[in-house]
Amino acid sequence: MLSERRLEVLRAIVQDYVGTEEPVGSKALTERHKLGVSPATVRNDMAVLEDEGFIAQPHTSAGRIPTDKGYRLFVDKLAGVKPLSSPERRAIQNFLDGAVDLDDVVGRTVRLLAQLTRQVAIVQYPSLTRSTVRHVELLSLASARLMLVLITDTGRVEQRMIDCPAPFGESSLADLRARLNSRVVGRRFTDVPQLVQDLPESFESEDRGTVSTVLSTLLETLVEETEERLMIGGTSNLTRFGHDFPVMIRPVLEALEEQVVLLKLLGEAKDSGMTVRIGHENAHEGLNSTSVVAVGYGSGDEAVAKLGVVGPTRMDYPGTMGAVRAVARYVGQILAES
Repeated sequence: MLSERRLEVLRAIVQDYVGTEEPVGSKALTERHKLGVSPATVRNDMAVLEDEGFIAQPHTSAGRIPTDKGYRLFVDKLAGVKPLSSPERRAIQNFLDGAVDLDDVVGRTVRLLAQLTRQVAIVQYPSLTRSTVRHVELLSLASARLMLVLITDTGRVEQRMIDCPAPFGESSLADLRARLNSRVVGRRFTDVPQLVQDLPESFESEDRGTVSTVLSTLLETLVEETEERLMIGGTSNLTRFGHDFPVMIRPVLEALEEQVVLLKLLGEAKDSGMTVRIGHENAHEGLNSTSVVAVGYGSGDEAVAKLGVVGPTRMDYPGTMGAVRAVARYVGQILAES
């Protein structure tokens, strides 16, 4: 276990390196930080930190820089999440409050995250498998043609046209709409098939064909829309950090083009907890020089999707974690109220 003083030295090295982009020496540390010890003692502490693998010496400099292991300890033990200022929080709320639908919410969130963190922002659309039904609307377009509108608790709207096997009157349509909503509103999409399987039997024989067709269309919609969707923005921000990538930026950009890679980066959205993966903790080789900060968003403690940012390991972790957490909280509120 590292002593408190050596933890403070590590914290100072991380803060200085992130702020200055320059390897940090013992003299600079003692001048900038009130460590209460001599430069010789700091040099000794730095030697121990280097032996333990928390910092390293680039071949071009006498100073030290944090390693992935050093950043990991900083994030786990030394870094508090930096809260956003009141003006920043108001700006987030005002920007997101202007969204008109789910696509607009996701698009605004991506732009906002990229601007706040100056990193690459990734936002996952709410998954239907983790969503619940808010309302099912059935509209008559002709005597044997209907429109089904499915609205989720996250504001997602799906529309389907239905050609009925026989004419379907307004009273029957109203009856089906009421019975269908009484069974599925507030229930998870994964539960819907079982909840409606016996519904046709409760209708007159001449209407059962149309009821079955409506239910088939509803269930097909759930299957079609289970594919995960993402939006990404701020990729150009990476050009500001070209010197932070040891070889070139191309492997990072190639990795960010693969949706499967991005979904793995964000992780499974099971809860609203925050995840920080640093450097080689990312399984994809092209992202070994990056860090990912991601958090779930949704209502309450259960997440319906995740959002986050990707940037170099030389990242302002407290500020980035604070921004990601704040944006996720506001997006969850907007979806809950929509």
